[in-house]
Amino acid sequence: MYLTAEKKQEIFGKYGKSNTDTGSAEGQIALFSYRINHLTEHLKSNKKDYSTERALVILVGKRRRLLNYLKDIEISRYRAIIKELGIRK
Repeated sequence: MYLTAEKKQEIFGKYGKSNTDTGSAEGQIALFSYRINHLTEHLKSNKKDYSTERALVILVGKRRRLLNYLKDIEISRYRAIIKELGIRK
């Protein structure tokens, strides 16, 4: 599988508070971004994989809701995660 436990710990360690902090909004957004990038690359070569396309749309929606939550709660954390991940231009 493309997402191993070690890779998850690395993502949460880099963007969350610690390796085991799986509940922070920043960690979840980073994990969703990693998965979105992976699915996007998959869809470039498999254009008719509609189930993966649907999963990608669902993940983008989840990430968008988390970003909106973070923006409403604390705008500085929102700006920091956006800048780190390079989601916006």
